Amino acid sequence: MTAAGRPDRDASQRDGLSIGAVLAQLRGDFPDVTISKIRFLEAEGLVQPGRTPSGYRQFAPADVERLRFVLSAQRDHYLPLKVIKEQLDAADQGAAPSAAMPRLPRKLVSLDAPGENGGLPSPGDFETDREIRLTEEDLLRQAGIDAATLAELRQYGLVRPGAAGFFDPDAVLVAKTVKAMTEFGIEPRHLRAFRAAADREVGLLEQIVTPVYRHRDEDAQARGDEVVRELAALTVALHTLLVKAGIRAVTGG
Repeated sequence: MTAAGRPDRDASQRDGLSIGAVLAQLRGDFPDVTISKIRFLEAEGLVQPGRTPSGYRQFAPADVERLRFVLSAQRDHYLPLKVIKEQLDAADQGAAPSAAMPRLPRKLVSLDAPGENGGLPSPGDFETDREIRLTEEDLLRQAGIDAATLAELRQYGLVRPGAAGFFDPDAVLVAKTVKAMTEFGIEPRHLRAFRAAADREVGLLEQIVTPVYRHRDEDAQARGDEVVRELAALTVALHTLLVKAGIRAVTGG
C-alpha cells in the first residue's frame, strides 16, 4: 500500500530487475556490455522486458538468460543478430519464455579455425576510444618508424590523421603491420589496393547504417553504432575467410 492507502501499482513488478541490475549481473561475463547495448537489443526485438505502470523496465530471470544467450552467440559463435533472433523465435514457438535457451546449430558455431571465435573479429573489436589522440611524434615512437616511412603511409592513404591532425591507436597498429610486411619486400605503394578495398567496404556500410542514424528516437545513435560494429566484424571475417580459402588453393591445402 502507498502512504495514501492506495494499492502500490508497481508492487507486482518488485520481483523484476531494473536495467541497471541486469547490467550488473551481465558485466561479470560480458565486460563490454552497456545499458545502450541492452536497449538496442530490446529495440531489435531480442528481449522484451515488462514495464511497470510508471514505465520502468522490469526484467525477469528468463529475460536475463535470453540476453546471456544473445551476447554469448555474438561473442563466442560470431552469429549476426538476424540469425540469433531466428533462433530465439524458433524456440519461442515451442517453449515458454522461461524454457532453456536453444543450442546453436553446429554448422553455425564452427568456423574450422583455432582459438576463440576462430581467430575472427567480433563486434567488440570495433569499439573506438575517442579519448586517445596521438601526435605524429607519438606515432613515430610507438610504431618504431621514421618520418619518411610515415610520409609514405600517408601518401598511399594507409594512415590518416583526424580532422584535428591527431592519430588514433589503430594508426600505430597499421604502421607496425606495414613495417612487418616490408621485411618481405612489400612496400607501402603495393598496399594501395588494401586502402581502396577498405574504402569501398566502408562506403557500403555507410549506405546501410545511415538510415538507422537518421531515426529520431533516443537510441538511434547506439543502435547505429552497434550495427556498424557488427557489419564491420562480418566484413573483416568474410575477407579473412576468402584469403584463407585462396591460400589453401595456392598451397594445395
